[in-house]
Amino acid sequence: MEQTGTDATATASGKTLKNGYDRTLVACFNGYIAQAVVNNFMPLLFVTFASTLGIDMLRISNLITINFATQLVVDILAGKYVDRIGYKRCIIAAHVFAAIGLLVLGLVPTHVADPYPAILLALVFYALGGGLIEVMVSPIVEACPTKHKAKAMSLLHSFYCWGQLGTVIISTLFLWVFGMHSWPILACLWSIVPIIGIVLFATAPMPSIVPEGVATMKLKDLLAKPMFYIFFMMMLCAGASEQGMSQWASAFAESGLGVKKIIGDLAGPAAFALMMALSRTIYGLFGDRINLIVFIISSSILCIAAYLLAALSPSPVLALIGCGLTGFSVGIMWPGTFSLAASEMPGGGTLMFAIFAVAGDLGCAGGPTLVGMVSAANGDNLKAGLLLGTVFAIILLVCVMVVKREKAKKTTRDLI
Repeated sequence: MEQTGTDATATASGKTLKNGYDRTLVACFNGYIAQAVVNNFMPLLFVTFASTLGIDMLRISNLITINFATQLVVDILAGKYVDRIGYKRCIIAAHVFAAIGLLVLGLVPTHVADPYPAILLALVFYALGGGLIEVMVSPIVEACPTKHKAKAMSLLHSFYCWGQLGTVIISTLFLWVFGMHSWPILACLWSIVPIIGIVLFATAPMPSIVPEGVATMKLKDLLAKPMFYIFFMMMLCAGASEQGMSQWASAFAESGLGVKKIIGDLAGPAAFALMMALSRTIYGLFGDRINLIVFIISSSILCIAAYLLAALSPSPVLALIGCGLTGFSVGIMWPGTFSLAASEMPGGGTLMFAIFAVAGDLGCAGGPTLVGMVSAANGDNLKAGLLLGTVFAIILLVCVMVVKREKAKKTTRDLI
């Protein structure tokens, strides 16, 4: 881990942020916008890929799986090598990969006989970038000298949502104005976001990831803690609950509910992203007044209800409302779990965040893939697939109740 002279004399005051960590936070916020672009731009094109490039639903489902599986591999490797290579080098490399992937997506598939391998190549490049960004920005923000870590973490993750919302709205309007055939140009334009990230991180200081005076935990130390497994399962279910709806929202609105693409994109994935952004922003601004565990419990219950509404409602309007409510309900799950785990295991460092990112990406890959498989098994009926989403939220609810019980026991022991 690199540390500048500014880092070495840093304290937890507001002055510290003025000394350079404000640039670090802004760079991290932009990093999550870049990840939102690479995760959410291609799903808007699934129907277009099917109609113009002849790519069937099974191969489209494989794109989702390969995207998050690649990020999963990156998560595993990052926990071992990022500290050795250096945070600044790795986070800049992540943005380079993301930019290359978007440029390949825009420049190659429409100029080759078989576009599918070219799309896969682009996807692997930007998934490498997205995976590294995901592993690194959370521990960087957690290590920055801010007064309320959970608020900062939630605000960071809200930028992913605002980035997702911007990706959907800007892409939808761009394609509506210039035509669906213009999507390669748009892919190239989106590469500007990670390019900005390269510039920002090149001039930003890196904090020490493990707090001073706290021993860095090894894998065997993490595995020896029972709560580690609870947090792992929470991250897995958070990813599955989020992406199980997010990745299929556009196709669900367009083909499952029979609305026009521009309406479907705005009322489906755009509404999902907006509600998730609001959830994370609310906690990011007022988290010091909100009990985090109670917020996660309430959100899990809302998630179950929202998935049921989307899957079972005979009304397209109510089903789309269910999509939006799902976005609000899953908003706190991922950053909230990170914050709870960091509080419980402060020495976890890069390794802990990488392992939990693995869990999240397992959920991100498995959730939408299972939704697609169940949908395909029921005659491409996405409502049947979305019904599965309730299972992830139920498991997460059980896990967070265990966390609440264990924290209550710890508080009781401390008082004795």
